[in-house]
Amino acid sequence: MSEYEAIIGLEVHAQLNTKSKIFAHSSCDFGGSPNSQVSTVCYALPGTLPVLNQEVLEKAIVAGLAFDCEISLFTKFDRKNYFYPDLPKGYQISQYDKPICRGGQVHFLAKESKLEKTVHLTRIHLEEDAGKLVHSQDPSKNVSYVDLNRAGTPLLEIVSEPELRSSEEAYYYLNTLKSILRYVRVSDCNMEEGSLRCDANVSIRLKGEKDFRTRVEIKNLNSFKAVRAAIDYEIEWQKDMYGRGLTFVQQTKLWDANALKTLPMRSKEMAHDYRYFPDPDLPVIIIEQKYVDEMKGKLPELPSQKKARFIASLGLPEYDAEVLTSEREIADYFEECLQISGDPKKTSNWVKDEVLGIINKDNLPINKFKIEPTRLGSMIKMIASGEISGKIAKTVFEEMLNTTHSPSEIVARKGLSVVRDDKELEIIIEKVLEENSEAVNSYKKGKEKAFGSLVGAVMKHTKGKADPAIVNKLLKDKLGN
Repeated sequence: MSEYEAIIGLEVHAQLNTKSKIFAHSSCDFGGSPNSQVSTVCYALPGTLPVLNQEVLEKAIVAGLAFDCEISLFTKFDRKNYFYPDLPKGYQISQYDKPICRGGQVHFLAKESKLEKTVHLTRIHLEEDAGKLVHSQDPSKNVSYVDLNRAGTPLLEIVSEPELRSSEEAYYYLNTLKSILRYVRVSDCNMEEGSLRCDANVSIRLKGEKDFRTRVEIKNLNSFKAVRAAIDYEIEWQKDMYGRGLTFVQQTKLWDANALKTLPMRSKEMAHDYRYFPDPDLPVIIIEQKYVDEMKGKLPELPSQKKARFIASLGLPEYDAEVLTSEREIADYFEECLQISGDPKKTSNWVKDEVLGIINKDNLPINKFKIEPTRLGSMIKMIASGEISGKIAKTVFEEMLNTTHSPSEIVARKGLSVVRDDKELEIIIEKVLEENSEAVNSYKKGKEKAFGSLVGAVMKHTKGKADPAIVNKLLKDKLGN
């Protein structure tokens, strides 16, 4: 790619997490049997009329505010006309020239290249999803079946300017987009369930060129890994075409995850091909600025803001703050723990290392984790106060995973409290020094490692229940330091 640069724009479809569809009362739940979540509106039966779901409009405005968009105070719906078996009406209700949101931006860090970048948004608009075709798995039956459960599912289409320059940038742009959408709780962004889909528009040009060349749209990329692989393949394909003096037409392709290549699907439609016109069954929407301002005031703290606060106010390292703010639920769990523990760094270590280690391994959401933040916070507070050691805390943590007992109950029942009695520890230390004369002599000859082995021996005698700070002090006193 030394002589070329990639020009990439993304169109992201995020399903809004409403209970019912955008223009009908039928459910949006995932996983229902085919055609079990369909109303007369979804079937497009004659005489049925769409009615806008108010929650859909509210969530679109919230998303637009989160991305710093301009909210349109006048907006409307349009008919996008095309024929496909899973589109009963013969058109899709979308937005054309008056989208709900204009402009906006997404700021992100491409971690591998360590490049901070801001990508501007063209628009965010609302539209309904189509149904889907289910193709027969029986080779003797060349048939497809139509499932309209998704027909009418509310979608937010987020269109970026063609400012991305690599698959890496596209990947981290999408991660940031997903994080913000989940923070403001307008979409669960579950790619496995089709709640987040991405189309990538890719072209290349010689470095220094100003004009855009022919672009290819890659449809329905259903994982971030697929986005990276498809973009990388398409860049190389276009580079090869130009290298051999060949041209190609603007077209739509599909990503074949098995063959690891993009495959032609059809020539790329333009706006005039869809014959957009205002939907006569839906009234225009007029929004008051006061309403928009009220919703802006209710926006939650966004991930970048929360990360900055964790660093500035709590003194956490940047890495810790980034991990803890990757999901709103993780940040909420951490902050609830911190309210009880009072120790930001210890709480961060336990959440990012122990808690996230388990939920990532078991592929669980943090709200399904067996230890509530109040219990974990209480245990960390016991460590911070010296009531239990870090080693004992591991035992307490394991016990909390398997019971509903509080950390104080576990410590009391198992006799795990730290030994802090100086006289008791002095007796143990004298015994350790007597049993480890070789280590004592090594330490007196200046070998610092020998002191560590003596501390370890004391901790072993107390089964890890001695206060390390007291052990260190008493040992040094006994050794004449």
